[in-house]
Amino acid sequence: MKIRTTQIAGVEIVENQYMEDSRGFFGRLFCQQELGEVLGERQVVQVNHSHTKQLGSVRGFHYQKPPYAEMKLVRCIKGKVWDVVVDLRAGSPTFLQWFTQELSEENNKVMVIPEGCAHGFQILQENSELIYLHTAPYTPEAEGGVHVADPVLAVDWPLPITGLSARDESLPNIERNFLGITL
Repeated sequence: MKIRTTQIAGVEIVENQYMEDSRGFFGRLFCQQELGEVLGERQVVQVNHSHTKQLGSVRGFHYQKPPYAEMKLVRCIKGKVWDVVVDLRAGSPTFLQWFTQELSEENNKVMVIPEGCAHGFQILQENSELIYLHTAPYTPEAEGGVHVADPVLAVDWPLPITGLSARDESLPNIERNFLGITL
């Protein structure tokens, strides 16, 4: 596994190496030892799987508030997505900036999303599937989110936004006096 840093502190891309032959391929989905520098003292405590059918569908932007803030490691295991991380951390030099990475079953990349950052993605290929590794269990009362079309963020989605859930459609825009998430 190779770990590549991005312009947003803590947001990293993990590049997995696969061995291929005439039968197919073999590779790791997760290795605690190799990801030790990313995880630190954190442990993966929950694994989620999502399937999104419609091209252009967007899910997000979601995060969990402290003290239930979580790191996520997100990987596309089928199809292709445009994965987006938004820095919502108070005092961060990249506060309210976003970073994107195409994740696909072909490139085997993993997006590392630190605590205090929101996550969303758009489907670039029908019937795409993601696996999420979480360092904290889902806690409904700690849910937070930002609308994917928030004008403050001005995320440049590659396709028109479609398929928003009622929950995601109702997420708020960032308030003018929002100072960020304090971890």
